[in-house]
Amino acid sequence: MFLSGLRATTEPGITIIIAATFCVLASVWPRQSERLFRFAERWLCKSAIRRGLAVLVTFLAVLAMRLALLPFLRVPNPGIADEFSYLLMSDTFVHGRLANPAHPMWKSFETFHLIWLPTYASKYPPAQGAILAVGQLLGHPWIGVLLSVAAMCALTVWALQAWMPSRWALLAGLLVAGKLCIASYWINSYWGGAVAGAAGALVVGALGRLLRRAGVANAILLAVGVAILANSRPYEAIFFCIPPGVAFFRWLVRKKEGAGARALRWRLVFVPAATILLATVAWMGYYNWRVTSSPLVTPYALYLRTYDRSALFIWQMPKQPQPYGSLELDAMYNKFERFHYRRTWEDLKAVSLEKVLRCNTTFAWPALIFVLPALLFVDRDKRVRLLVLTLLATLAAFVVTTWSFPHYIAPATCLIFGMVVQGIRHLRTMRVFKRPIGAALSRALVVALLVDATLLAAHGANDPLGWGGWGLSDRADIQDKLEAAPGKHLVMVHYVGHHSIHEEWVYNGADIDNSKVLWARDLDAKHNTALFRYFKDRKIWLVEPGEESTPLLEYRKSEFKEIPEF
Repeated sequence: MFLSGLRATTEPGITIIIAATFCVLASVWPRQSERLFRFAERWLCKSAIRRGLAVLVTFLAVLAMRLALLPFLRVPNPGIADEFSYLLMSDTFVHGRLANPAHPMWKSFETFHLIWLPTYASKYPPAQGAILAVGQLLGHPWIGVLLSVAAMCALTVWALQAWMPSRWALLAGLLVAGKLCIASYWINSYWGGAVAGAAGALVVGALGRLLRRAGVANAILLAVGVAILANSRPYEAIFFCIPPGVAFFRWLVRKKEGAGARALRWRLVFVPAATILLATVAWMGYYNWRVTSSPLVTPYALYLRTYDRSALFIWQMPKQPQPYGSLELDAMYNKFERFHYRRTWEDLKAVSLEKVLRCNTTFAWPALIFVLPALLFVDRDKRVRLLVLTLLATLAAFVVTTWSFPHYIAPATCLIFGMVVQGIRHLRTMRVFKRPIGAALSRALVVALLVDATLLAAHGANDPLGWGGWGLSDRADIQDKLEAAPGKHLVMVHYVGHHSIHEEWVYNGADIDNSKVLWARDLDAKHNTALFRYFKDRKIWLVEPGEESTPLLEYRKSEFKEIPEF
């Protein structure tokens, strides 16, 4: 509540003060203020001249900035089902396999966003899990998140350097860092969109360079970007790649330079790109086969077939309910998901408004309103029309879905901030009574974002939407205590009171049998007895999420006794 109040009153108020101050300076002392501000902006221009250095500095600056904020924004605990699913994938890869064998006691471990037969694995495409695995090998999965958001910012700079002056590309990368790399679930959780955002930037930047000059390196980068998109957000990748794909093939076959130039483009660009994409398709088929036993069935498709009851697109109706192995699964799939969208006008309005509000919170800040009039002129810029079309195609994919998570449009991250910067460029040319009011507002816009991010970080706000940060801190505390205790442990989870299905405790790592701490559902006597016999060498505990505090209890048939702190 405090955070929502902070954003609803204080920050917009500060934005008005900043904008008013800058406009007064521009009106009363136009020459002096312009001279002062241009002197302050000179470092940005100098930093942007050496393009490769600007990309590297952006990457390192994001790492340094977020690490410096660790006293205020600590390494996040997972708390959302999607996070645990990705973390299982990471742990699976670290164990040297693509999927885990189905467990004989899987009914007691059954939970959201995982598949259990024919293998035990995450439902998601593998790119996010792969970067988390890199982090896990380096010491902690969050290191992978940190590297991916830094790469996204750096690649945004690199991508937009191919479409606009380098100083504006650098500004776009800095805006991405200020908005998505401080107080956002993209950096403060394990399920954000940085991997897809970086991949989208690779496609945009490589294509912009190829359209000017054929080269093997950019052909490889273009194909790698498409490959990562296909393995991170495959649905959105289709829409995102349509405008660039059309532009690419038009460039490939154009006759302006003659037959020799066309042959060179096919040899230097098409052959290496096609080779990488064919290898990607083969890899995806192999991955599907290892997880689902069929190269043509993705883990996500198998999960939808097995569990999901919701409508995925706005023209669909939810599926009929079906029985599940626990009350929690029934509440998630037969109730929450089925009632999320039922193809009514009221539901359509609700999910559309939810998309607007969530994306506004994730990508925008109040001062961005200053640039809205200037955005009307962006479509006149022939140079960036392809970027506008690509952004609109990605948004079209998002509009027709019933779910409203902002990272669904992550492939277009560099395009969103590229259009913001393009709007700022137009805004700076606007004058009122010969006073540089547009330039003043453009500076106020950037300063307001800096103030906004600083306020959120200072108050320990991991994400305005509440999707990142502490997660299930009680569960994490119990996990740490049992990890430090002697022996192996089995924690039975029994939900009580008004427990939210979105705070799920039953998640485990890739190697269930050898894990020191296991989390299982407290089911009926038959399933519990079989579970206890299978794990007869473990100390059995009970937790009851749903109360204000969640003590660790000794599991007994007739009574529960609270165990003191270790």
